[in-house]
Amino acid sequence: MIVVFAPDSFKGSLSAVDVCASWARGLRRIWPDVDLRCCPMADGGEGTLDVLLTATGGERHRMAVTGASGDARDAEWGMFRHPASGASVGLIEVAQAVPLTDAAGTRLPIERRSSAGVGELIRAALDSGIRNLAIGLGGSSTNDGGAGLLGALGARWLDQQGAPLDPVPFDLRNAQTLDLSMLDPRLAESSIEILSDVSNPLCGPSGATYVFGPQKGLLLEKAAALDAALAHMGAIAEAAFGRCVCDLPGSGAAGGLGFALRLLGGVMCSGASTVAELNGLANALKDADWMITGEGRTDSQTLGGKAPAIAARMGREAGVPVTLISGSVDRASLPALNALFERGCFSPCLGPERLENAMANAAEWLTDAAEQVARVFAVRCK
Repeated sequence: MIVVFAPDSFKGSLSAVDVCASWARGLRRIWPDVDLRCCPMADGGEGTLDVLLTATGGERHRMAVTGASGDARDAEWGMFRHPASGASVGLIEVAQAVPLTDAAGTRLPIERRSSAGVGELIRAALDSGIRNLAIGLGGSSTNDGGAGLLGALGARWLDQQGAPLDPVPFDLRNAQTLDLSMLDPRLAESSIEILSDVSNPLCGPSGATYVFGPQKGLLLEKAAALDAALAHMGAIAEAAFGRCVCDLPGSGAAGGLGFALRLLGGVMCSGASTVAELNGLANALKDADWMITGEGRTDSQTLGGKAPAIAARMGREAGVPVTLISGSVDRASLPALNALFERGCFSPCLGPERLENAMANAAEWLTDAAEQVARVFAVRCK
């Protein structure tokens, strides 16, 4: 048996690498000599840095940055050589600087949080001589349209009197201009690849504030004001850069960081497809008998380009049957999911469980789940 593992992380409990290890223990209970090919996945969000540095043998750098709350926090960025071009690539994961899991950041009202730390990571990569940047969006606690990121790279938001403003939505309601005279000139000679699975625009009913704000603690009654603040600062930024990107797909990713990076000339890419290219998933699928993928929760949004969907589509193209094992599978989405994950969708939870209990026991339960689906697959192979 040749089996390919291509999971995303199970956020808050296991990394994609750890998920592979759990599944491996389960399958070896059935096939002790199974040939396992592990291709941990990510889609630009949490875990992208670890997955890509592991796949490429890249370097990890640690530094202090400004968190969403304005307090200092430790964050990492990476550098790797692209296996095809040989170019040095600076890898930034937004969730390293302004993660949704940062208690200090999420205690602050969302309209006062800043993405400045992401800009500081970019600046560190530029300081190292890197001019090719790959920036993974996802898992951010901010919703500032990337104003903080731009501020950390030298842009200045000014009020009607020309006085500088803090680059947070609450203050930027009073912004009149965006001064780019001190914007880091190295950005003009850099390429920026934006890794994301999000197609939302910056503003409006399907934009960053209304769709993702509630996940970050935004109260519904404050959504209209915050969305208006982003629309206001977005119009000013577009005028300054001479680019209209507010309504483009992906501009609403990571609280509008996609918007700011597009203003800087960034190009949107499928995060999961980029990871699959760099971790060698296509080669791993050659002659394989089966593939297992999964994530913390799977629903209809998965089909929009999240890691399990990209992995499954590649498996189907290679003629390899695909099974999904996710921490939670949305029952209403099963008809659509079954069309992609042809060998079934499974959860390791055998009965009603508290979320904390499921996360604490994820490694053991995923091992058991992998064993059970292997038993079914083994019967089919006889």
